[in-house]
Amino acid sequence: MEKTDAGTSVGVADPYAHVDRCDHLTDEGRCRFAVKHGDRDPAFADARSAEEFRCPVVADGADRTPKVADETPESGDGSNLPGPWDWADCPHFRSRQHDRECVRCGLAEVRLAHGDERPLLEEHHLSYADGSGGGGLGDDDGNDDRPGHEITVYLCRWCHSKVHDSWARVDDDASPDPEAIAAREARRSREQDEMGFESAADRFDRG
Repeated sequence: MEKTDAGTSVGVADPYAHVDRCDHLTDEGRCRFAVKHGDRDPAFADARSAEEFRCPVVADGADRTPKVADETPESGDGSNLPGPWDWADCPHFRSRQHDRECVRCGLAEVRLAHGDERPLLEEHHLSYADGSGGGGLGDDDGNDDRPGHEITVYLCRWCHSKVHDSWARVDDDASPDPEAIAAREARRSREQDEMGFESAADRFDRG
């Protein structure tokens, strides 16, 4: 399995297998990075501009029509998509999970508006962008020329600990830890109490 620089497991053998889509991909199949941040990599932006900013992973070069206008690509490394590239080929690929639930056990986040308690969910890097201090994407000897990409998911605190302790995998068929369920339900109860409304008249009558 992939490991961090600290030597702890990230819980997956192939980070790209857990990708839904690139954060820079628009619903029309075009590259948002090349459009909005082309000054960061002019050569990349010029190449995409010449192809009408089509993402080379999801757009087929044989015709000029993007392929993901109405649906999200299936999870994976992009090899199932019609473009000539896979996700790993793009120098600006980035994938961060947006659904606030644990990808391993399904625990959903419950955040209290005015609390400073530790969140139930934590970001977990399956791989890191170049220069951000994480493990590479090559084999055990580091033999790979692919760029380092940020691939991030959410894990609950309990699953996060288990994964980094090296015995659990992100794709395990797991149920939420009893302590995780108890913490979530306690927060839900307090959330419902905070959402309750009591008029000033009722409060004064009770006093």
